[in-house]
Amino acid sequence: MTQTTSAHHQGGAAPPAARFDAVVRAAVGQGLLGEGGPVAGFIDTEGVRASVGALHDAFAATPEVLHTFAAKACSLVPVLRLLADCGMGCEVASPGELRLAVEAGFATSRVVLDSPAKTREEIRLALALGVAVNADSLDELRRIDALRNPGTASVLGLRVNPQVGGGSIGPMSTATDTSKFGVALRDPGAREAIVEAFRERPWLTRLHTHVGSQGCPLELIADGVARTYELAEEINATLGVRRVTSLDIGGGLPVNFTDETVRPGYADYVAALTAAAPGLFSGRYSLVTEFGRSLLAKNGFIGARVEYAKVAGGRRIALTHAGAQTATRTVLMPDAWPLRIGAFGPDGTPKTGPSLAQDIAGPCCFAGDVVAYGRELPELAEDDVVVLYDTGAYYFSTPWAYNSLPRPAVYGFRAVAGPEDGSGHDGPVTFTTVRDAQSLDDIAAECGLAHADALIQRDG
Repeated sequence: MTQTTSAHHQGGAAPPAARFDAVVRAAVGQGLLGEGGPVAGFIDTEGVRASVGALHDAFAATPEVLHTFAAKACSLVPVLRLLADCGMGCEVASPGELRLAVEAGFATSRVVLDSPAKTREEIRLALALGVAVNADSLDELRRIDALRNPGTASVLGLRVNPQVGGGSIGPMSTATDTSKFGVALRDPGAREAIVEAFRERPWLTRLHTHVGSQGCPLELIADGVARTYELAEEINATLGVRRVTSLDIGGGLPVNFTDETVRPGYADYVAALTAAAPGLFSGRYSLVTEFGRSLLAKNGFIGARVEYAKVAGGRRIALTHAGAQTATRTVLMPDAWPLRIGAFGPDGTPKTGPSLAQDIAGPCCFAGDVVAYGRELPELAEDDVVVLYDTGAYYFSTPWAYNSLPRPAVYGFRAVAGPEDGSGHDGPVTFTTVRDAQSLDDIAAECGLAHADALIQRDG
């Protein structure tokens, strides 16, 4: 579907504090948010293109680099196809993500498979398609030994854990001493075993690392990449041949959730890597990146209707349709994943008036389903709309099926600049459906309706 309404932009972009105001108003006006659609996700397609452009610009001086998008950050086929159209490759971590990447149109030569628990069938498929595979362990390399056809076009690598430590969010830190990912580089005998693995396998040509993302400072990320670069140099020097020819340096750029500004930027990331490993961009190694959240987070938001507002124990609570089912990380780890909240009236215009502390709660049937506590906002009431900003990655694309709540619709949008004649008339906002809202029939089918009598059948 494609729909159009009005918005006002200067030079193609709204002022930072009101970037999505016109889009919210348009969504309400067209019925995408309201009684019939109490929660939805929205993706700024031009914003995505700009973010990809910034990434490519930051690496413009790099002789050979493949930028892949981490599919887990937004596993929606139209979004993946948009990214493919922007020149991105795709990083996948499951058979499902691999299928989505193929359906989205990524060339299999630009797809990278990472996962700590690949099945034999998953490896066979990847090798048959020519998808690059990063083995997560020495045991997985031995499995690839048995499955690999010498004629495969797949680039094959080994993931290492540089064990440089964790950031401020433990579950997002993948380079701790006991991380489940990769071969632990500083464990006794590990370094020698890695060199030997490359000696025995001329087809093994890539090293992969990923230190973490949110909560990890650039210096920590760069340190992990530098240690992996040093390992590549050591392998090649020890073997007397240029065996390692490419480095997959993962993703990991953290996102600023405190305000509108994009920091750190990709240029900051390249500067940190250059300082830590000056030879990284020399051209001796082709590079692969795997960014996800940093490309999409600020290019999307969740809009949700306020169904009720109440006071309990002196605390005002707005009950909305955006809770743990679509903002799972924020609800379960509120200190690690705080979100900015916007308050809008029933017509989709920003609310004004005195601010007061309010909780923004969701629809899930457990007490902790709260996306923001004591947030200072204009007083929210029934039929108002709240916006959860910076949720373009992860949040609405991979919802949690708690309480059998339906997956929300997702819309892409383009906000076009209005006339420059000073008339004050707005330009259009155009919406396109990315994913339909899940229906009750869909939920019933997903929950085994076709096998309803399976457990009560009796012999004879």
